[in-house]
Amino acid sequence: MKVKGLHEEEIQETAELVARFRVELCNLRGIKKPPNVAAATEELNEYIDNGFPIFIALNEENVIIGYIVCRIDGDVVWAESLYVMPEYRRMGTASILYDRAEQLAKKLGNETLYNWVHPNNEKIISFLDKKGYNVLNLIEVRKALIGENIEQKIRVDAHEFNY
Repeated sequence: MKVKGLHEEEIQETAELVARFRVELCNLRGIKKPPNVAAATEELNEYIDNGFPIFIALNEENVIIGYIVCRIDGDVVWAESLYVMPEYRRMGTASILYDRAEQLAKKLGNETLYNWVHPNNEKIISFLDKKGYNVLNLIEVRKALIGENIEQKIRVDAHEFNY
């Protein structure tokens, strides 16, 4: 496997993974929907237009098997999204991609990456914990959306939130 920066000719193949990532995020909330490659291509192009570094992992046949998008805000690097195809998980691919993003953060003088994580995304929470990411930095709070059916509760200290 090798990791490199995304090139223009790899956008479409990577967009297919972005679409799969978005489906998995929806599944975390109990929402079933098919992959939308057109929307994923648009999202990926927005990342590129905004100068977000994107690293891809390729298997031995040069098929893209994963990616990480890094959003830079000043000297802070956010892991905007990280995805590895299910059949290549638990083989170190995500760690290698994440390590590349951490190198970028260090290059910019920061000692950590920042991550937005769905509270019930046990896979990424466990992954981040193994990499030493265990400091809760902030909580995003919003009103319920019209028609949103919220069934879970999350507790942080003395506060309970709908999720």
